[in-house]
Amino acid sequence: MLAVILAGGYGKRLRPFTEDTPKPMVPVGDRPILEWQIEWLKRYGFNEFVLLVGYKKEKIIEHIGSGSRLGVRVTYVVEDEPLGTGGAVKNAEHVLSRDNAFLVVNGDIITNLNPLRLFEKLEKAGYLGVIASIPLPSPYGVLEIEGDDKVKGFIEKPQLSDYWINAGVYALTPDALKYFPERGDLEKTAFPAMAREGRLGTVRYTGVFWKAIDTFKELEEASKAIHEIFK
Repeated sequence: MLAVILAGGYGKRLRPFTEDTPKPMVPVGDRPILEWQIEWLKRYGFNEFVLLVGYKKEKIIEHIGSGSRLGVRVTYVVEDEPLGTGGAVKNAEHVLSRDNAFLVVNGDIITNLNPLRLFEKLEKAGYLGVIASIPLPSPYGVLEIEGDDKVKGFIEKPQLSDYWINAGVYALTPDALKYFPERGDLEKTAFPAMAREGRLGTVRYTGVFWKAIDTFKELEEASKAIHEIFK
């Protein structure tokens, strides 16, 4: 099974860590984000990876190499200039234009969700793409208020189950690539176009670990939890 990882971003909000290191190589615990992602996907049968690289690409290529050390096969597709997430995938069309569906993963997330559910929905519903969605995690603690002013309780950073966000994990068919731009983010181009035509679905995940590594606080939280996630 084939997984594509978007690994070309700058990670500006994690500077100075990312001044000399691409964001997917930032350590979470004792290993880079990218290694944890490969470990996660290997558990679900993914053994072939395409890494879409750009910024500081040599650091990724040097560390991951052919993938043999991690028990997988790795191919690299290079962005000579930033193309956005949609453009990066389109840039790999020559590798991805096969008969089989493939997974696309943002290169800055740590999760243990089951990606095979996306392929099940893709096959059964006839979509061209299926997005993993999770309940919106509140960045704040929430007060439970009784009456006008009595605090009944306090819930630390609950998930807001009425709202769902894009988890950055997608199952796509090769036919979906015709919606992808040469340049631009897929969330602003390809996915809205597919949604307008009824070709995009979602699987809602609850009770899973998911963390986008965008800030130092999120990096710290993921580092504390990582070995529990991947027991």
